[in-house]
Amino acid sequence: MRPTVLLLAVLSTSALATMSADAEAPALGDAQGAAALPGEIPLFPLPETTLFPGVPRPFLIFEPRYREMIADALKGDGIIGMVRLRPGFEKDYEGRPPIYAIGCAGTIEEYEQLPDGRYVILLRGLTTFRVLSEDRRKPYRLARIEPIPELLTDDDRATLSALRNRIEKLLDALLPPGTEPPDPSLDDDEFVNTIAQNLGMPEAERQELLERNSVLARARALAELLERK
Repeated sequence: MRPTVLLLAVLSTSALATMSADAEAPALGDAQGAAALPGEIPLFPLPETTLFPGVPRPFLIFEPRYREMIADALKGDGIIGMVRLRPGFEKDYEGRPPIYAIGCAGTIEEYEQLPDGRYVILLRGLTTFRVLSEDRRKPYRLARIEPIPELLTDDDRATLSALRNRIEKLLDALLPPGTEPPDPSLDDDEFVNTIAQNLGMPEAERQELLERNSVLARARALAELLERK
């Protein structure tokens, strides 16, 4: 069975501007994001959707168990863990098919509950995490996790800035004419993660980028990937 959760790729952030979540979102950032993550979070597994730290992504939620997940999250800290389903998930989609161990937690920044009970949410990536174990007390999946802080030194920051410039030049050469370039006001972390989340590529490659141990390692891998195109 196909997942009954639809990614709204065409829904812009401005379309959600009038929605507001009751829960206060924790601050984004490397150490801050990891520190804000509780030891147990709900999991939102999808086959072809990956969330990256600091990057927003809109969703329409209409499967009953995930409606319950959103309702519970909004009563608390608004944190949800995005993970990818492993190939072959269709055989047990209604159950608990295998997932990749590394995912990205996000906070519900904005939401609207529609008259029929569905939710439209804007989820912003917070930090990566590793799944340690799962709990079955809810219809949706809950996991005990450990955050993976992406800490950088000042020297790392300088290297990341140089890699960003390299990636921007590669994108200029690769993107079709008329394509809107990434927002130049993004900081280096957000820039790299935005490209990693949105650039067309096989989802296996995107998962590999997510699993890099820092945004600097992710930027290096992204530059190498672009140079091969």
